[in-house]
Amino acid sequence: MKTKTDQELLKLLADTRAELRTVRFSAAGARAKDSNAPKKLRAKIARALTEQHARVLTTA
Repeated sequence: MKTKTDQELLKLLADTRAELRTVRFSAAGARAKDSNAPKKLRAKIARALTEQHARVLTTA
């Protein structure tokens, strides 16, 4: 995460949130292949948001 630029972090967040939305709604109809996928995606989003916040704090 630390090697990514700000634009790459924003794109990663948008893509991961879209993927989480897809996994969440696809799981409503049938049994999911990977039941831990939503947890992994939420953790990935949290890591990206943490890195964004750390960058804001260092520039302020």
